[in-house]
Amino acid sequence: MSTVTVTLPDGSTLEMDDGSTVEDVAYEIGPGLGKDTVAGVVDGDLVDKHTPIESDVTLEIVTESSDEYLDVLRHSAAHVFAQALQREFPEATLTIGPWTDDGFYYDITGVDLDEDDLETISEEAQSIIAEDYDIERELVDREEAFERYEDNPFKQDILETEAAGEDPVSFYQQGEFYDLCQGPHVESTGEIGGFALLEISAAFWRADEDNETLTRVYGTAFPTEDELETYLERRQEAKERDHRKIGQEMDLFSIDDTTGPGLPLYEPNGKKILNELSDYVASLNRDAGYDEVETPHVFRTELWKKSGHYENYVDDMFLLDVNDEEYGLKPMNCPGHATIFDQKSWSYRDLPVRYFEDGKVYRKEQRGELSGLSRTWAFTIDDGHLFVRPDQIEAEVLAIMDIILDTLDTFNLDYTVQFATRPEKSVGGDEIWEKAESQLEAVLEGQDIDYVVEEGDGAFYGPKIDFAFEDALGRDWDGPTVQLDFNMPERFDLTYTGEDNKDHRPVIIHRALFGSYERFFMVLTEHYNGKFPPWLAPEQVRILPVSDDNIPYCEEVAEELGDVRVEIEDRSWTVGKKIQQAHDDKVPYMLIIGDNEEDDGTISVRDRKENEEKDVELGEFRDHLHTEIDQKRTAVTFFAGR
Repeated sequence: MSTVTVTLPDGSTLEMDDGSTVEDVAYEIGPGLGKDTVAGVVDGDLVDKHTPIESDVTLEIVTESSDEYLDVLRHSAAHVFAQALQREFPEATLTIGPWTDDGFYYDITGVDLDEDDLETISEEAQSIIAEDYDIERELVDREEAFERYEDNPFKQDILETEAAGEDPVSFYQQGEFYDLCQGPHVESTGEIGGFALLEISAAFWRADEDNETLTRVYGTAFPTEDELETYLERRQEAKERDHRKIGQEMDLFSIDDTTGPGLPLYEPNGKKILNELSDYVASLNRDAGYDEVETPHVFRTELWKKSGHYENYVDDMFLLDVNDEEYGLKPMNCPGHATIFDQKSWSYRDLPVRYFEDGKVYRKEQRGELSGLSRTWAFTIDDGHLFVRPDQIEAEVLAIMDIILDTLDTFNLDYTVQFATRPEKSVGGDEIWEKAESQLEAVLEGQDIDYVVEEGDGAFYGPKIDFAFEDALGRDWDGPTVQLDFNMPERFDLTYTGEDNKDHRPVIIHRALFGSYERFFMVLTEHYNGKFPPWLAPEQVRILPVSDDNIPYCEEVAEELGDVRVEIEDRSWTVGKKIQQAHDDKVPYMLIIGDNEEDDGTISVRDRKENEEKDVELGEFRDHLHTEIDQKRTAVTFFAGR
């Protein structure tokens, strides 16, 4: 019998008989590990422990202590939901039910559900968990599988696509319930300690708007009730911090169905924040030697074909027919920047050439994927492109990373770093990719930066270093990026004259400090819970006159504060109501001014943390506020140390 080589996480190898299962390998390592095996990760894919190994692979054994165990548990919880659903609503038709980062969902049709139904289904699910059914893998002849789903076109679609050619086909059964599934699953329903159904939404079959609309039920599961309670508490806090809720309360932005989905409208308060962010990035860019450029929103598709975006992004592009010519709204800014670079001749002495642009781009996301500012059709990238000599790559990447780290520090954001390698869909030869990946990885290793490798997650034109924001709730969001590109210079035939008086090919470095303004705006809104740092706050100071007679002095105070975003609350309200409204509006500072303050030429200062002090000299507060803004402090600090 032939053998296969199994490489374990520590680099050691085992020779196993061809067809040995993941569980067989675990028992070969040790009987304890074999007994504890739940699943396996084969060449990066999470698989059932009964999966046969028929070629040389890398393998990680999954036990209850593994990170992947939660995925397996939640996959089983999706089946528990489906079983409970069909007990309560036998007419329901099942489609797919995968695990997610936060839990699971199951798409169904044939039944109309509301929030009250979730409670009934959840109670039945708890009964199924208590009954502790064994979850058993069953191999079924392909013909029988089709017979089981003769009235379910969705499962038949899966048999004809994902399971095409498989015979027999794997099912999983628990009690009276079975489902077409590759697994993996836990041993029994009783392993699910905490289970909850969360919400209902709509989805399209295969995420295609031309297909049938389905009902999607979201849920989550944990090994224990305590872990579930912690998650639900954090989820509730996330709802309170939801940028869509805060955006409406603070008049920051709106998305109106009449203008189109995924097309945010920024109101005056939101635009003030955007302007501050843009000014901040522009100052960083100019200090680092970047020149600002601007490119149009639409180009002939010949440009996108030349750059490679057409073949890789055409399904996500908005295409226009203009006088029998095809144009496309730009999904990225880089081809325009490459074209600008190509307008003149360059010497090796001129490089690096650095361009930046707050460039609006457009990507046709599926409607079901659109969500507030986190995923939109139109968004702005704080884009930068550097055209460098190969010997300048390391220094320029390091300089970019220094700016990114300073940016994250300015906003007091935690982060993680990923090194993303060549994706399956890419342009360029193996040699180019190997060179690009090795150079970026060398930078990371040379700086002793902690990072994880994200295999196959690079851009289609090159590998990248991605920084993910971690917000106040511990959630990660895509943010800054540094991407190395040896491909577009080839496609655009970009050159510079070298020291040898011959043409040489530059390298393009793509980089963004925020990622997109929209997603960064969302992250900041939720991270600060709407309590933006004074330098970002749309209204930095609100002056509260005790009576209308004090308004003229309030106007003098506002004038004295200088270049500060200040409003005077002149509505005929009580001071208490004015203070409460300013707190609700999350204004950093309130200045309360009555007859005593006017007579003494002073102010009473109150911050949004409810610290308060009377008889404050206006000049003292003004100087502190300007310092706080200039230093971009993330909190109100006037009362610190007083």
